[in-house]
Amino acid sequence: MKSIKEKLVLIGLLLVGALAMQAKEVINIGHTNEDATSIVRNAIENAKEKEIQLVFEKGQYHFLTDYAVGKYLYVTNHGNGFKKIIFSFEGFDAVEIEGNGAEFIFRGQTAPFVFEGCNKIEVKNLTLDWDIPFSFQGDVVAVNKKEQYYDLKPYTDGFSWKLQKGRIMFPGINGFNFSYLGSSLSHNKETKAVDYGAWDMSLRPNYVKKLANGNLRFFDKNMKKWPRVGSVLQSKGDKAHNRYAPAFLVRNSKNIVFDNVVIHHALGMGFLCERSDNIKIINSGIYVREGSDRVISIIADATHFANCKGDILIENCRLEGMYDDGTNVHGTYVEVNKIIDTKTVRVALKHAQQMGFEFAGAGDEIWFIKVPSPSRNEVNVVTSVKVINDYYSDITFESEIPTDLKTGDILENKTWNPVFTMRGNTIRDHRARNIIIKTPKKIIIEDNDLSSMMSSIMLRGETYYWFESGNVEEVIIRNNRFEYCAYSGSEHAVLKVSPRLGKAFDQTASYDRNILFENNEIKTFDNRIVWADRVDGLIIRNNTIEQTNTEKPQFPDAYMFDLIHCKNVEIYKNKYIGDCKNGIKADETSKKTLKVKRNKGF
Repeated sequence: MKSIKEKLVLIGLLLVGALAMQAKEVINIGHTNEDATSIVRNAIENAKEKEIQLVFEKGQYHFLTDYAVGKYLYVTNHGNGFKKIIFSFEGFDAVEIEGNGAEFIFRGQTAPFVFEGCNKIEVKNLTLDWDIPFSFQGDVVAVNKKEQYYDLKPYTDGFSWKLQKGRIMFPGINGFNFSYLGSSLSHNKETKAVDYGAWDMSLRPNYVKKLANGNLRFFDKNMKKWPRVGSVLQSKGDKAHNRYAPAFLVRNSKNIVFDNVVIHHALGMGFLCERSDNIKIINSGIYVREGSDRVISIIADATHFANCKGDILIENCRLEGMYDDGTNVHGTYVEVNKIIDTKTVRVALKHAQQMGFEFAGAGDEIWFIKVPSPSRNEVNVVTSVKVINDYYSDITFESEIPTDLKTGDILENKTWNPVFTMRGNTIRDHRARNIIIKTPKKIIIEDNDLSSMMSSIMLRGETYYWFESGNVEEVIIRNNRFEYCAYSGSEHAVLKVSPRLGKAFDQTASYDRNILFENNEIKTFDNRIVWADRVDGLIIRNNTIEQTNTEKPQFPDAYMFDLIHCKNVEIYKNKYIGDCKNGIKADETSKKTLKVKRNKGF
């Protein structure tokens, strides 16, 4: 028999367990045909626990911005400013959203979901869309280069725009209009993919007039590239205003899972995670709603990870129709602006869409990168960060900084880099690259179906313009299916490795390392497969490349494998089916350690 003391201990443990089970507050939200913004705001703000679960009854919910949370946000790779937030979660131990197949329809400029400082996030079984997209599109029915105009049959059903004093104003929601057409591309009307040979255009017509048949004539004296008659021309507005906010913004959080979440439209990226730890996006999608005549889903990247760490997994997802990359994984370079003392450096954020970004915090390890070498050198630990403003911060370190550190050198955060895996996804019919990635930790890209306007996979750290760090150290690209890649008007490749370093850096020094490209199936109408610059350690093996006739080659003189300033490259046991005129091109540096053997067809 148990003693009285043992029984009391057992009862106490049971009570503690019961209280722990009750710690999660479940908030059931029933369907409503009214504006649901206040309902969810009140539910979140009146929550009594730090672990909450919002459970939605299946149905369609509409969200307006009248009673949304208003907050000034710095949002990397978007426009900073005062944002209207529908779901605002800050400082929760755990947040779970069970959509049960619900559909959320938003109107106007809004940031649907913002998570800040949460220890666990799980969002499941949910679809997001906007009732009216922030875009303008029309069928191209005529082009007259001599008289410098093109005619469009504008889309009206489900779109919002008006012609006013010779200008197209859109979307006209809550008083907001883009000042001009802005970022534009022509699309294939049947497939909705970006048109073969299309170029990015920033359109600002001189004058627009309505024709007798209802079509619109756009006079533009600055046109350099003209859309194809029969294509759909789509515009998303001017660069300064067309990235309002992502559908999901996650910052300073960890243990994040998005499962069966579909986004049909958003006013920026789909999933954006900043300085967060351990992230999964699984069984989810970003694509145009079935049956819709829209050719664009979201305005920017499908997924984007800035200075994250832990494990990132994107698996079994469908990413289509977005107006930028399928995924972008990177750190951030900051530039040394001033040496304050032996332990303190003032650094500057350099890109306009990085202003206010949190580069480092106490305890972070930082690499010093000193011009002209792009190599990561000394490591030091941050003890404190003093933010001067959204451009400048003073970083103080545990140990003295290198004596040869100078203005113009750059720093990179070593701590905040993830292991990245992308598996079993379909990425196609969108602008830009399928995958662009920069992390020194392990990268696995496998068993994906990929089709790209620009390069399908790009590895590019850059010390100017975007200032996205850094060089890769271990990349495995295997068992993927590449078909119809690099079909824009500019020159790209299936895999392109091309660091973009400032003029002060050594342009011949090795940057990226240890890349394996194997067992992939590639069907291509053009020549370039791997275009690599400044790589040390590249293995290209057991790939099958098949020439197709879907389109005419745009760059027939380009080489299948083009190596520049590379070391330790091996190309073997690859098979080419077709008529290959240009197989391998290697400069003198690359030839010294190049190994080529047992390939077929080239």
